[in-house]
Amino acid sequence: MASDPLRVLIVTNMYPSPSHPSYGVFVADQVGALRATGEAEVEVFDWDARRRPWRYALAALELALTRVDADVVHAHYGLSGAVTLAAQRRAPLVLTVHGRDCHHPVVKRVTALVASRAAAVVAVSADLAARCPFPVDAVIPPGVDLDLFHPLPRGEVRAALGLDLGGARLVVFPADPQRPEKRFADARVLVERVAGQRPGVELRAVFGRPRSEMPLWLNAADAVVITSEREGYGLACAEALACNVPVLSTPVGAAPDLLTGLDGCLCAAFDAGRWAAHLDAVLAAEDPRTAGRAIAETQGLPASARRLLQLYRGL
Repeated sequence: MASDPLRVLIVTNMYPSPSHPSYGVFVADQVGALRATGEAEVEVFDWDARRRPWRYALAALELALTRVDADVVHAHYGLSGAVTLAAQRRAPLVLTVHGRDCHHPVVKRVTALVASRAAAVVAVSADLAARCPFPVDAVIPPGVDLDLFHPLPRGEVRAALGLDLGGARLVVFPADPQRPEKRFADARVLVERVAGQRPGVELRAVFGRPRSEMPLWLNAADAVVITSEREGYGLACAEALACNVPVLSTPVGAAPDLLTGLDGCLCAAFDAGRWAAHLDAVLAAEDPRTAGRAIAETQGLPASARRLLQLYRGL
């Protein structure tokens, strides 16, 4: 006889809304994947506390006054876990840490307190797990939407985006260049160095775009460059691989596990000379691609959902 569906309550300060459809989309994707298994009934308790930290207190009060009827409560991000502690519940607590909750000097202390009271702590990458100042029980990636991110003809997607590069090569930086930890200046130095030897190389920072556009931008790129100081997971890296696009990345988040030994890709500390030589070799190909799809499939949403269900049932 099949077991009854698990009742799961997701508690998160990151979740898409009509005004911010891309915020926390990886949490929403994971919720959708859990529901798609047919083995979990998932409810979501969410709020947005960006620039409004007092909303954590309001969320904690609301949750304290709410009857939690679930088999498992799963909090995403350390401060969301702190809110969850206010809930009247008997269900075990699962905490997933995403990055800043293990880096920020104040937030990581709160996260450590929540972790000490959680039945299980999940990190989204082995790199992040090694940096957490508390024990981690499992490493489970957020999950890549393999239906959305897949290889597309480069010429067709450039036409769809209205890109007229005039024969130039396109290098995509998939992050906000204004965020210091993304180190956009390193990406700019890299492309300027390559352009000095190979004229016609263009760098584009792509962020804040509609989610439906991101597979087009990744497939339009001849290479994707990630120069981050740190990443919890680094979803853009896995999404680019799902499109078979070469990636150059610093060894942060999941990049060491995904890129090491993959032809056309580089995972190494940023060094302008080494990176420029590698990027120049990638751009020498007529249609640069890498065999990253098979690796991305190990990071897909269905695989992440199955691992979470196994963790839930074990509790």
